[in-house]
Amino acid sequence: MKKILLGALAVLSLGAVTVIGLLQAGAIDMAADKPHSPAVYRLIEWAREQSIARRAADIVPPDNLSDAGRIRRGAGNYDAMCANCHLSPGIEDSEIRKGLYPTPLNLSKPANAADSDRTDARRFWIVKHGVKATGMPAWSKGGMEDEAIWDLTAFLKIMTSLSPEEYRRQIEASNGHSHIGLEGHEAEMGSKSDVEHPHDTKPHSHKHGAHKH
Repeated sequence: MKKILLGALAVLSLGAVTVIGLLQAGAIDMAADKPHSPAVYRLIEWAREQSIARRAADIVPPDNLSDAGRIRRGAGNYDAMCANCHLSPGIEDSEIRKGLYPTPLNLSKPANAADSDRTDARRFWIVKHGVKATGMPAWSKGGMEDEAIWDLTAFLKIMTSLSPEEYRRQIEASNGHSHIGLEGHEAEMGSKSDVEHPHDTKPHSHKHGAHKH
């Protein structure tokens, strides 16, 4: 038994040394345009989904995600903050999305799984906390407050049913990019009593015009 344990320990030690040697030599290609092998990709995907499901398990979505005001506010923030990577109805790809790995989900397309409270909780957690090594930011770090994240979640619930024209009307009716934001977040941390940032304050917008290479 002792020999078996020593043999197993030797094998594990050799494996660890081999991995460290490969890492030290720069043998693992970290380029975004060189995909993982299918087995590695599935392992990472499984680990990610298990992690998100565990951490989102206790999140209870609000009862008013169908509220028109929530959807309106979420539409403006989605178009400003998410559409370039996660697309919108009628848009099949984008310049930045082509270069990201893993490729961001096209959130304008219906998901395979039925929409549910768990789907809403998962979306909320991902927007708030982000996902390591995917390009998905933790928007709360930039000052996006929970209510604005739920607004965005409310819009995601209905976006897959929208035509390109209906999507554009939702954006035009929205407040644009409108939430507390980094500037308000920093001010709030300095003096909460001096700063108010309601959702219906004057929005600020981000314009993505054409650019040349």
